[in-house]
Amino acid sequence: MIRAAITGIGAYIPKDILTNEELAKIVDTTDEWIMSRVGIKERHVLGKGLGTSVMGAEAVKELLEKTNTKPEEVEVVIFATTTPDFIFPSTAAMTAEACGIKNALGFDIQAACSGFIYALEIGSNFIRSGQYKKVVVVAGDKMTAITNYKDRTTCPLFGDAAGAVMLEPTTEEVGIMDSSLHIDGVGIPHLHMRGGGSVYPASHETVDNDMHYVYQEGQVVFKHAVSRMADASVEIMERNNLSKEDVAWLVPHQANIRIIEAVGNRMGLSADKVMVNIQKYGNTSSGTIPVCLYEWESKLKKGDNIILAAFGAGFTWGALYLKWAY
Repeated sequence: MIRAAITGIGAYIPKDILTNEELAKIVDTTDEWIMSRVGIKERHVLGKGLGTSVMGAEAVKELLEKTNTKPEEVEVVIFATTTPDFIFPSTAAMTAEACGIKNALGFDIQAACSGFIYALEIGSNFIRSGQYKKVVVVAGDKMTAITNYKDRTTCPLFGDAAGAVMLEPTTEEVGIMDSSLHIDGVGIPHLHMRGGGSVYPASHETVDNDMHYVYQEGQVVFKHAVSRMADASVEIMERNNLSKEDVAWLVPHQANIRIIEAVGNRMGLSADKVMVNIQKYGNTSSGTIPVCLYEWESKLKKGDNIILAAFGAGFTWGALYLKWAY
């Protein structure tokens, strides 16, 4: 049986940092208020005039170097993002061009904060088809581009980052083993951005009414995120006969420290099995999970059972089970 295995990982985090103390000079908030509610200390910001593809390209360049892959060997590029550089062409196209990738098919997907695990499932099926040998999955967002710094409840949440992984075929008992991915439009009124699409294209009215920023009803989103991320993760564990002792790592989407803790507790995992870096980067949407994997790469061992769990606008959510391959 052919499976898709992650054989390498790269990431890019912008150098500029926006701390809670600096944020408190912009909007009515404090470090204590932000830390106690979401657990974020600082976030990284990509400069003006630069798009998500810049971060994606840097992550992919590092990935190609680490895996000794030539750009012409890449056959598929999938980019998960909610903040594309432009409506068209795709961020995948711009990233491929920046990296010299000329022989691949490529496209963007949009599943909000669940984008990376959605893209992994799609990429793994390209591998399982037997037709493709090297699939690059990129995920990242410039969330600061759609953050309203007049809204004290949402502006502390978001930062910018991107990560990329290589998927290659394997017949070993490693790689992407199972997934449980879902969508339910019940969440549309509670988490969205109204302006900039075909319903409300950019106009004086949309700009004046702050329609080009994230709108979120925090309590509703929190409740759904905890229950649905936990349900999907527990389902994956039960379906694959995994006990809490069998799980080496939970890699949760980094949106809120209380959500992360609640999901880990529901799965029966101790805190030392849960990857957490939200305090450094905030919520980078589809970028959070690959950046965690990137930071913990040196601690991962071949055969480790890892569960990735995410929740995002749509609502989209799910869990993915992989065995680390190197």
